[in-house]
Amino acid sequence: MERPAWAPRSIDISVPSVARIYDYYLGGSHNFEVDREAARRAMQFIPGLPKIMQANRAFMRRAVEFALDEGITQFLDIGSGIPTAGHVHEIAQAARPGARVVYVDHDPVAVSHSQAVLEGNENADVVAADLRKPREILESPPVQRLLDLNRPVALLLVAILHFVEDADEPYKAVARLRDALAPGSLLILTHASYEGIPLPQERTRAAVDVYRDIRNPLIMRSREQIARFFEGYEMVEPGLVPLASWRPRTALEDEDPYAFSGFAGVGRTA
Repeated sequence: MERPAWAPRSIDISVPSVARIYDYYLGGSHNFEVDREAARRAMQFIPGLPKIMQANRAFMRRAVEFALDEGITQFLDIGSGIPTAGHVHEIAQAARPGARVVYVDHDPVAVSHSQAVLEGNENADVVAADLRKPREILESPPVQRLLDLNRPVALLLVAILHFVEDADEPYKAVARLRDALAPGSLLILTHASYEGIPLPQERTRAAVDVYRDIRNPLIMRSREQIARFFEGYEMVEPGLVPLASWRPRTALEDEDPYAFSGFAGVGRTA
């Protein structure tokens, strides 16, 4: 397999990556055949996976615009993946040219491509780090340089927590990040769940098994379990709801049924 110029030499391009699989679902070009093969295997069981990812991205855009309307111009996007058109810095800086954005990901391709996209952008940067080590994120030079943690920040945990197993203490990591944020900060979160997927659960489990087989287990949590990540936050209306139901801009009856898979919500610190 020929290695493209954008792929860092340090990565094994024979191993699938969830960031590159997500890029494939969104119609991106920064993925390999091994990623596309894994995606197609999962889609055999859940053919609406691309629609779910599109609904996830659409929620992210609406939530970022909500944060801007609330006067927040600082964004910390953890598990940001490979930046495609309409990513956080593009949305935020189009509306507020001085908005500051720090992306965080542990996938080398995501970090490398983010660096290329952000070159020359003094108000955006990327950190190679892991959600499970919040202190490393908060003490990283880009966060220290760009974000004033004494002022409200929008923390994005979009489609990342369902890749963190309970043994890695995701609730504790989210709480540590919350405690570092100023009052008035926002948590913008999405999470996969069996609830809402318009298929029998045994078929959905078969797609989940694909992620387990590529050593990126997908942890499907219930609405109640996902709500625990918002402890210490006041939920913004309409609360924790299916992806397409959070402040929709089109009639819900016109939405694809897969757009209601998983949950999305925004919380505000007191």
